[in-house]
Amino acid sequence: MLKKLLRLPLINSLTKKSPTLHHTIVPREKHNISRRNISRSAIKVMQRLEEGGFEAYLVGGGVRDLLLGGHPKDFDVATNATPEQVRNLFRSSRIIGRRFKIVHVRFGREIIEVTTFRGHHTEDTSGNHSARSDDGMLLRDNVYGDIRSDAVRRDFTVNALYYTLDHFSIHDFTGGMQDIARRKIRIIGDPETRYKEDPVRLLRAVRFAGKLDFTLDKATAEPIARLAPLLGNIASARIFDEVLKLFMGGYGASLLPLMEQYGLLAQVFPDLAATLADGNELGRKLVEQALHNTDHRIRTDQRVTPAYIFASLLWPPLCAEEARLRASGMQGNLAHQQAAQTVIQRQLQITAIPKRFTQSMREIWELQYRLQSRSGQRAQRNFEHPRFRAAYDFVLMREAAGEDLQGLGDWWTRYQNTDEAGREALVADLGKKEGSGKRRRRPRRRKPQQTH
Repeated sequence: MLKKLLRLPLINSLTKKSPTLHHTIVPREKHNISRRNISRSAIKVMQRLEEGGFEAYLVGGGVRDLLLGGHPKDFDVATNATPEQVRNLFRSSRIIGRRFKIVHVRFGREIIEVTTFRGHHTEDTSGNHSARSDDGMLLRDNVYGDIRSDAVRRDFTVNALYYTLDHFSIHDFTGGMQDIARRKIRIIGDPETRYKEDPVRLLRAVRFAGKLDFTLDKATAEPIARLAPLLGNIASARIFDEVLKLFMGGYGASLLPLMEQYGLLAQVFPDLAATLADGNELGRKLVEQALHNTDHRIRTDQRVTPAYIFASLLWPPLCAEEARLRASGMQGNLAHQQAAQTVIQRQLQITAIPKRFTQSMREIWELQYRLQSRSGQRAQRNFEHPRFRAAYDFVLMREAAGEDLQGLGDWWTRYQNTDEAGREALVADLGKKEGSGKRRRRPRRRKPQQTH
């Protein structure tokens, strides 16, 4: 189907002169999107906007994924109605954002994101609506326009496709249909300018390439490594959100090599990047195993927490820092606690990890040592710990990556799968093995009594 789209005739052209922009309308019989696969809530939003006299289009990743045969969970709507006009049409809605105003329309637990068509930024644009930093980054972006200017303002061609309920057609202004057919990620406009406007696009380019198994267009890829340091200008809270999209989307394993290749890992996880660059193969295997495990869990609708992801990605630098502290003379648990504090604090400068997650990370890490202590009542106390399951999975992951933990994972697997008597036997048997390996202490000789 998509290959046929490459031969579609140009049906309509832009009224604004542009050597690269063409408006192509793809009729219903030429694409594979069916209303049955679109959220009913999104369709309701589009219908109500049209009843209110406004234009309304399904746009972005939802259209892209439907064309690729996927089943998107999120649907975004673009319109010529201002955020205030959208808010007046939907009681259960609210305007969010200052830099980039959008409207969230709620239907029960589902949220449909509605954006107003963006316009071009000009020198005489009011600073109340548009502002740039010295690096070219957009600080405010509430300049409104029409569908044509909105298409040019979007980031990548595959995300600039507009589906309408009017004849159920798709409007393409930037060659997005061709790029989907060619499996290419291509940024709209001059790559360097667009990345400077919003450096998060550097991460998005790589994320879409990994997620869709597309290749990066040569011009789109060229400036990424050079401009990667611009990510330092992005708020740490926004970087945290982007990390979750990168590694909690079900395709994180494919992103790690791309992140390294384009110098992005060093900007987002500098300690991890440095540890891997030093040739820590066990650390690399652990991170790869963690990402593969996470991808599998997400694809099978199992629960994954950000704490586990961050605990995995920061485990190699934690081990490296702990080894350094021990070499300097710091002992045991104190070295571990200090290393955890140092690694987390450095990462917080880049990603604003909420405290509830950093606390869980610490507990998962600490339990890696506590799970080795199983004598007496320690095994049961560890088993009853709220983070036991996550810590146990972490142990299995370390073993799967090739770390020799002396059968620790198997022991805890058997402990969970037996009854109380079986657990007592496991602990007792462990005690016998430990006892058999100890040297018997020789009784102390009493000193002979002196006679006077």
